Amino acid sequence: MATELKYLSGFGNEFATEDPRCVGALPESQNNPQKCPYGLYTEQLSGSAFTALRHENQRTWLYRIRPSVVHTPFKKIEKGLITHDWDSVEPNPNQLRWSPFDIPKTNQDFVEGLATICGAGDPKSRNGIAIYVYTCNKPMTNKCLYNSDGDFLIVPQQGALFITTEMGRMNVEPNEICVIQRGIRFSVDVKGDSRGYILEVFSDHFQLPTLGPIGANGLANPRDFLTPVAWYEDQDLDFTVVNKYHGHIFSASQGHSPFDVVAWHGNYAPYKYNLSKFMVINCVAFDHADPSIFTVLTCPSLKPGVAIADFVIFPPRWSVQEHTFRPPYYHRNCMSEFMGLIYGNYEAKEEGFRPGGASLHSIMTPHGPDYDCFEKASNGELKPQKIAEGTMAFMFESSLSMTVTEWANKTKVDSDYFKCWQPLTKHFSPPPTIADGVKKRKK
Repeated sequence: MATELKYLSGFGNEFATEDPRCVGALPESQNNPQKCPYGLYTEQLSGSAFTALRHENQRTWLYRIRPSVVHTPFKKIEKGLITHDWDSVEPNPNQLRWSPFDIPKTNQDFVEGLATICGAGDPKSRNGIAIYVYTCNKPMTNKCLYNSDGDFLIVPQQGALFITTEMGRMNVEPNEICVIQRGIRFSVDVKGDSRGYILEVFSDHFQLPTLGPIGANGLANPRDFLTPVAWYEDQDLDFTVVNKYHGHIFSASQGHSPFDVVAWHGNYAPYKYNLSKFMVINCVAFDHADPSIFTVLTCPSLKPGVAIADFVIFPPRWSVQEHTFRPPYYHRNCMSEFMGLIYGNYEAKEEGFRPGGASLHSIMTPHGPDYDCFEKASNGELKPQKIAEGTMAFMFESSLSMTVTEWANKTKVDSDYFKCWQPLTKHFSPPPTIADGVKKRKK
């Protein structure tokens, strides 16, 4: 886990990289030579249709020791708590909050520790999302996973993930995220108890949000996204390839490591990002801005301005608004809001919402600050204040109406969550003439 790694900087760039142990492994001036340097095979990994618009076209050319087709037939295996069966569960419109999800005492790896919390849509029609928690405590030894259904955005909450992919290696710490796109094989190594969250999008790939009048700079800057450099291992051994396909899990075997890509070039590759590098935009006069100003990545829908999923964070920042109720306002939303906490205390609910737990406020379900937060913010002195220090909360927001799985409806649910709003009382004080009229009618 302490291995020193190198990365390429930029978002969506055309990268070219080769393992320094094999200088000249990248073919010059063409993608598919008759014979590749060092006797390598050529393989293209397409992340978009061949005819996608040029600025949306994503693909990478891999130069590897063996093509990825060298494996036995896939066989369906136990999928554990992974599901996309949204129709077999009764809908639940209530505000939901989960206590921190337990990390098992028995050994399980990243794949075995995936559990679906909620989601919507269908990977077969390539439209929708799924949200997971992962809990694991052992590495994926001689085992890799690739996802045919969508892209994974992984948010570690406890424990670093050392991720080996076909394109290279990444170390992803809590307060960092990584994205591993559809089809890319990867393996996760952990040292001890690990827990985190995953947002899977079936529809398209994540991109940076447009900045509009913010201008050319701000929010998550492209230079801060890091993609691994090429690295390979040439090992002949029994290796298990796990495939997530149509929401089910399949397994095949092969006699070599899949991490045998000596060189590659293209713009379809995994990446990571450190959330502390986010350049925060905030109000400096009055009112509370919409949380869209904290969007790190978005997966757009076909309707302009509407996201299949946004990844939003609430980082440390200054709060200086005058004459304003500064915490998040009470809200009913046409979007679904799933929140998690990496560390610290979320300002709108300092009690009950804990690191490793989560909450879900479904479409048009009311939510907002609890009683203590309302009273404190309504009566406190409005001086400049650094908020969310030592805290990183995040939100997966979606235009889709999500179903909570049977497992998530029964696991770590805080049945008293609704009580945090019950002490909110009437403060309405009408003019005396109106108040007198109300009293007379009551008599």
